[in-house]
Amino acid sequence: MSPAAGRARPGGRRADPDAELTAYRAKRRAGATPEPLPDRRGRTRPRRRGAPTFVVQEHHASSLHWDFRLERDGVLVSWALPKGLPPDPGRNHLAVPTEDHPLEYATFAGTIPPGEYGGGRVVIWDHGTYECEKWTDREVEVVLHGGRVDGRYVLFPTRPGQWMIHRMDGPARDDRQPAVAVTPMLATAGPLAVGAADEWAYEFKWDGIRAILRVMDGRPTVTSRNGHDLTSSFPELRPLAEAFGSTSAVLDGELVVLDEDGAPSFARIQRRTRASRTTAAARSRDPVSYIVFDLLHFDGRNLHDLSYDGRRALLDRVLPTGPSWGATPSFTGPVGPDVLAAAVETGMEGVVAKRRSSPYRPGRRSPDWIKTKPEHAQEVVVGGWTTGEGSRRGTFGALVLGIPHGRGGSRPLEFVGKVGTGFDDSTRKALLRRIHPLERATSPFDPVPPSSVARTTTWVRPVLVGEVRFREWTGDGRLRHPVWRGLRDDKGPGEVTREP
Repeated sequence: MSPAAGRARPGGRRADPDAELTAYRAKRRAGATPEPLPDRRGRTRPRRRGAPTFVVQEHHASSLHWDFRLERDGVLVSWALPKGLPPDPGRNHLAVPTEDHPLEYATFAGTIPPGEYGGGRVVIWDHGTYECEKWTDREVEVVLHGGRVDGRYVLFPTRPGQWMIHRMDGPARDDRQPAVAVTPMLATAGPLAVGAADEWAYEFKWDGIRAILRVMDGRPTVTSRNGHDLTSSFPELRPLAEAFGSTSAVLDGELVVLDEDGAPSFARIQRRTRASRTTAAARSRDPVSYIVFDLLHFDGRNLHDLSYDGRRALLDRVLPTGPSWGATPSFTGPVGPDVLAAAVETGMEGVVAKRRSSPYRPGRRSPDWIKTKPEHAQEVVVGGWTTGEGSRRGTFGALVLGIPHGRGGSRPLEFVGKVGTGFDDSTRKALLRRIHPLERATSPFDPVPPSSVARTTTWVRPVLVGEVRFREWTGDGRLRHPVWRGLRDDKGPGEVTREP
């Protein structure tokens, strides 16, 4: 039976509150922890008059959890809630009984030193009073009246040492997150933006995968720019979510893998996304960092209409520090050319200039953000492949590339050239596995590429988006000296347009 409720007989009382704290004292050393530690002779704080109290403490221990404590017979009867209190009756949360705590613990907040039992930061998440409607060995039913929580809950055992907690009344109001998915704001390609000294802020353009990170009750949800759920692929973001604790937030940023020189490697982030999502070796070989450049929601407040300067100042203030994430540097003043030069020198993809007075416009490509790249890059759609020869026999020689006419993924492609460099053996094999099932009898191009290309090409359905680097556009609209960079699984064909 649960140590939390098993000793509280129906209608009965505990014989000696101090005796009930034996387990609590045994796990703590006097002088080594700031937690209250009443001695064996006396005495816990006497029971005050009025309604009994409850407290929920956010505990950043080895794993984030919430400690739920109810004042009962001179002690705090306690459960650890790995997911916190359930917000509605549609789901139950695990409640693990823990030792009784002294009444003084209801006001404890602070840091338990590393190496001590429960080491980590403790924050009071909510507190208040409660009404006890039932307290038996098999069921504890209470009505909570707190600052953040107001409702009826029941706790019940499911097996020895494990209970569940259930919210009995309607859903708790929770405005801490937007009800719909956030689609990232997009930048317009163009020359380096310059203007008045206080008009623009300059950030590096990171070579990775755009991702929106939602944080709710210490847990992350990661989505790509086209709404795909990436959460299970990037467990490196769990500590960032835990660091926010019960504070909700929505962040905009880039998932990157850095090379030996500290520059982002698009090839490595592509390799990581192709690897098994549960393989520790893949995470060790290509560890992912999250580079944050915007804060869209924070603790129930929608920040979209706040200026860039306002959002950035708040981001710098609230973003926790950590080993695998951080805010991208932001430079203001007439320093754009210097930032672009630094991007070239350090191997960055380019610079994004952001108008400091501009709001955040989800899903819109805005002239308030201007991206400038020191070399040309172009997203393309794969429309076919040519057979490899010599050392490439058994694989493909080149990919046949196009850009959709106008907008819309179902429109035919305009032929812009072939790319046969930039692939290693593993990339070629992985691409073949992706394109073989897409083969079709007819060309997706209009007009059909020249016969010198068409007669050796196997056509495919135009659904795969990739990216190439190239020197310039030729007079007839072809890519000169393109080099393959990788697939863009975060984008669809309808998003591909010719970059200026």
